[in-house]
Amino acid sequence: MNKKHIIAIDLFLVVGSLAVLAGFMGYSSPLVIAPLDGHESANSSVVFEFEKAERILIDDNIEFSSPEIIDARDNLVINLKPGVYYWKAEGFVSSEVRKLTIVSEVSLKIKNSDDKYELVNAGNTILDVDIYEKENLSGRIVLGVDESREVSGTKFIGRENEQ
Repeated sequence: MNKKHIIAIDLFLVVGSLAVLAGFMGYSSPLVIAPLDGHESANSSVVFEFEKAERILIDDNIEFSSPEIIDARDNLVINLKPGVYYWKAEGFVSSEVRKLTIVSEVSLKIKNSDDKYELVNAGNTILDVDIYEKENLSGRIVLGVDESREVSGTKFIGRENEQ
């Protein structure tokens, strides 16, 4: 074999290897679609959309020191408590890190039922509710998300739970 054939074979192997490596890296990188970086929502159910990923990692810190690891599937819906989260998709390599914020939504619904009232936590966070009889505080209750309780009183004030 002469020198020209050896150089041509070497060049073919190097170019071919680079092309395969570039194609492999490009097609193996996860494509994250949603939610967008910086997304804010009061809805605690979040739809994660991505392609070419085996799992997603979600954490409350950008270093991912204690992530929740979730096996990936199309249109993955995850319920998150109010707070700031960072997430990324992982396949052969990791995607970029995105930030997501679930905003607290305080919503107390009151339904009249005879001489009592049914209080319903219609928000996405635990509520502390003060119950008044006329102008005097007569009790306090804690309502979980979607929880209801029948109470007596004339005024009800709900706020986000402090714990």
